[in-house]
Amino acid sequence: MNSIWQQHLTSSGATIEANRVVNFGNPAKELESLQSGTALMDLSDFGLINFSGEDTQTFLQGQLTNDIRQVNAGKSQYSSYCTPKGRMLANFLIWQNENGYTMQLPIELQESIQKRLSMFVMRSKVKVSNISDSFIRFGVAGSKAKEILQKHYGEVPEATQDVKRIGDDTIINLPGSRFEIVTTPESAANLWSVLSKECTPVGNAAWEWFEIQAGIPRITAATQEQFVPQMVNYEIIGGVNFQKGCYPGQEIVARTQYLGKLKRRMYLAHLDSGTPVAGDDLFSPEMEGQATGMVVNVQPSPKGGYDLLAVIQITSAEAETILWKSLDGPALQLMQLPYKLTA
Repeated sequence: MNSIWQQHLTSSGATIEANRVVNFGNPAKELESLQSGTALMDLSDFGLINFSGEDTQTFLQGQLTNDIRQVNAGKSQYSSYCTPKGRMLANFLIWQNENGYTMQLPIELQESIQKRLSMFVMRSKVKVSNISDSFIRFGVAGSKAKEILQKHYGEVPEATQDVKRIGDDTIINLPGSRFEIVTTPESAANLWSVLSKECTPVGNAAWEWFEIQAGIPRITAATQEQFVPQMVNYEIIGGVNFQKGCYPGQEIVARTQYLGKLKRRMYLAHLDSGTPVAGDDLFSPEMEGQATGMVVNVQPSPKGGYDLLAVIQITSAEAETILWKSLDGPALQLMQLPYKLTA
């Protein structure tokens, strides 16, 4: 986290642990605001990797699951990076900047993914750099997010994944009534003060809760190499392009799409009790003791308990008996995703 920005957040009442904003002094009220108001969140728990140079587009096209040629000054994109076996090492949001492309991913993965991608640059004219502390990112989410930002900026990107640059700020429209603002350290404090007059400042975890509600997965260290993209519905949300050509794992991902029968999908669920974490196994009676799924992301729910995304055997999900951690564990309640699952 940018040290100057951290000082500002602390002076604004933030409790910060391990470079993450935990809360702003009233966790119960903040959690309640996720349903009833508009939330303002610091997004320093994401890292930023910058790719620049004349060969950048060609390089990324050969590494990522999506078609980087479709990213432009007005359009961002979800994409992912896989092993040769088609298992996801990371997923991310990508947008274009003045010098190339910005990749945003969980900061716990930023260093390892940057290092791995840099290994394959070789003789290509591509520069890969960490710009995490060069920009400050906010999340604004809730029913009035668009209205509040329109009042401040005069206009906002209208469609999901659209990007608009206004002055020094980049605004990205994201699924689930969410907007991300990327600004400079010099502008951040004043912008935060202005927005916090109409939004409730909340901890970092709230952004992941909004992602969960939108059905957007976040691969973390606990779930690396566990899923092919389709298992986390990544082709449904536009994170995979099947016409773009080769990339690591492309053959496996394409075979899963066209020749295989997908056995697992990601579902939205609620758990009333326990303290689930990403990577926890899930069980179902018909699987005879074998795990039927895994928790992908989880956060406290404003209604109590936890809301989560989990990859589950489709047959087990259809039977609707999914149990946390063991066959004696509490049952998950499956909920409706905001998009339709395909077979």
